[in-house]
Amino acid sequence: PKPQPFAAFRPRILDQLRTALRTRHYSKSTELAYMSWAKRFILFQNMRHPNQLDAPDVAAFLSHLAISDGVSASTQNQALAALLFLYREVLDQ
Repeated sequence: PKPQPFAAFRPRILDQLRTALRTRHYSKSTELAYMSWAKRFILFQNMRHPNQLDAPDVAAFLSHLAISDGVSASTQNQALAALLFLYREVLDQ
């Protein structure tokens, strides 16, 4: 069999997120919440990788939470914090 390129061995994005959270000693409850928000964001964006998405995509997700899902402002802020962590700490954006 043909050897896989190095990129094929990169950890999946949610695994990278979990590792970043644990490395920075975030609490287990924060880890679970941030993982859940990242997963919901990816599903909302039709399984597109966050590298392919930008600020308007994040804004659309947060608006959807407020308008369609009726989440509170504090819940929306938690989702934003999770996505900021993902983009800043995992994706270096």
